[in-house]
Amino acid sequence: MVKIIEQPNEKQLLFLRARTRFVAYGGARGGGKSWAVRQKAKLMAVRYAGIRLLILRKTYPELRENHILPMMSELGGVAKYKETEKAFLFPNGSRIRFGYCDSESDVNQFQGQEFDAIFMDEATHFTKYQFDTLTACLRGANEFPKRFYLTCNPGGVGHEWVRRLFIDRQYGPGENPEDYTFIPARVYDNKALLERDPGYVQMLEALPEDLRRAWLDGDWDVFAGQYFPEFSRELHVCKGFAIPEGWRRYFTMDYGLDMLAGYCIAVDERGDAWVYRELYRSGLIISDAAKAIRERNEGEDIDAFFAPPDLWNRRQETGKSAAELFAEQGVFLTKADNNRVQGWYNLKEWLKPVVGMDGKKTARLHIFEGCTNLIRCLPALQHDEHNPNDVADEPHEHTHGPDALRYFLAGRPRPAEVPLPEPHYAFSIFKPDEPVGREKIEAI
Repeated sequence: MVKIIEQPNEKQLLFLRARTRFVAYGGARGGGKSWAVRQKAKLMAVRYAGIRLLILRKTYPELRENHILPMMSELGGVAKYKETEKAFLFPNGSRIRFGYCDSESDVNQFQGQEFDAIFMDEATHFTKYQFDTLTACLRGANEFPKRFYLTCNPGGVGHEWVRRLFIDRQYGPGENPEDYTFIPARVYDNKALLERDPGYVQMLEALPEDLRRAWLDGDWDVFAGQYFPEFSRELHVCKGFAIPEGWRRYFTMDYGLDMLAGYCIAVDERGDAWVYRELYRSGLIISDAAKAIRERNEGEDIDAFFAPPDLWNRRQETGKSAAELFAEQGVFLTKADNNRVQGWYNLKEWLKPVVGMDGKKTARLHIFEGCTNLIRCLPALQHDEHNPNDVADEPHEHTHGPDALRYFLAGRPRPAEVPLPEPHYAFSIFKPDEPVGREKIEAI
């Protein structure tokens, strides 16, 4: 008789027993995630005759090393591995298939296919599009449970969507909170690893603070590859307030049919910037975008409307640039510099913590808590793999708000004028030529 499963630790046992539609496991490195995936898949294949299972990793080498080779050893005599299908076939008709999605287009190979359970190992390496496409494959006219299992660490292209669903638990239309379960696990939960490789734990503990917080502690506010580790919700996000009348006001935007991301930003007398209003809408043609901008800034004296230089390119269908079309709609744009790397460096300087007059930490850039998309996207930006000095442009949905912020800084916004002190007037009770003696002064 072949032993299908070894003794799991407490967190792995929670994962094996979880029954919600979406189950995520992990949060830090060394929590025994891949092992848990293999055991769960084997148990389901034996328990449900004829069930169809899919195990995914980003690349085939990762898939082979982390799952296929170990399962060849674990399932010897129980299931047969068929190389042409990249699948284990069980005598009861169950099937565990293996797949990879190195690029977004790779996920299209699964469209139209049906699986009863899908395991996405290292889910933060996958985009939201890949996750959504695979979720649509979770179906079948049978009584088998339909579940999606994920393992994850902070970081990667999928950091933000995994965080939203399983950490922040913020849901939109069609997303039922009761369908989502997150089981946090750290290396300290993995007793087998602690005993066999104590040096691995010591390595994690000795990492620089940002990496240690992400890999050892499973801190979702910081992760490997994050472009703006300077960003802190505690430091940069504040409650809204009425903008003082004397502060300069600007509007900055990144525009395309896919998204209009616009921000109203006030600059105070010290030169600090306050992002106080957000306009974030997709599918707007120029006339509708201009209308939305006018309505968003109605009644306010805006010093400049900053926009990227590509809006000054002439369009073949009209012979006019987008900037001209905006001007015809009453929105007069100012062209901002589009040096990406220098723009991101500028933003880093504005986010950098400084010590204020009261001795407390502060920063030059503040964001009202109502600007939810900017707060969501700014910390999700990552370094570009080919140019670490630049921000990665994937997933593209994260770049709109930060790009608009970059154009604002490139526009060199001026601080508000320091208000002059109230004038003081001196009055004399004496006549101009009247001599003033000591006794008269004392009498006063």
